[in-house]
Amino acid sequence: MSNTHPTPSPPNTDIPWWRIPQVVFVPALLLLGVIATSTMVVISSMDQDPVLDKAVYERELKAAQALQGQARIDALMAVQPAQQGRNHAASPLVPADK
Repeated sequence: MSNTHPTPSPPNTDIPWWRIPQVVFVPALLLLGVIATSTMVVISSMDQDPVLDKAVYERELKAAQALQGQARIDALMAVQPAQQGRNHAASPLVPADK
């Protein structure tokens, strides 16, 4: 008598690939990435800030500099660039005479 045990062979299960959760996970992540990217593009393209015309800005700046007193300060505050306004939001605007 022999004491050798036959090794059991793995069961032959022909499962389609879409029924295996680990395999479906990869295309699902790719599809989710495409949907998220498309959503981001749509959101970022809606309500864009307009491109400002430099000639209009210079004309308004010249008109603001022609004013006197508080009206001049208010007009200069209205036409100052966003970065300058952001950097000096807490400090008063002191117009520089050129």
